[in-house]
Amino acid sequence: MRIVNIHEAEAQLFKLVDSVLQGNEILIAVAGKPIAKLSPIGKKTPRKFGVLKGKLKIAKDFDAPLSLVLRTIST
Repeated sequence: MRIVNIHEAEAQLFKLVDSVLQGNEILIAVAGKPIAKLSPIGKKTPRKFGVLKGKLKIAKDFDAPLSLVLRTIST
């Protein structure tokens, strides 16, 4: 991973973007401290529905008024 100071990044933005398009990651730094990262955007993977089926349980009173819930917890 290449580290570039902010002034160099400003002057050579198009070259840095071209490098990112080739798969490289670049850190932009101010006074030697990294503040931003240029990296390629990954491809989105499709979401799989039903992955958590049967693993989550919702309480029957999940939509009860908050005051009732707080009263139950505090006693």
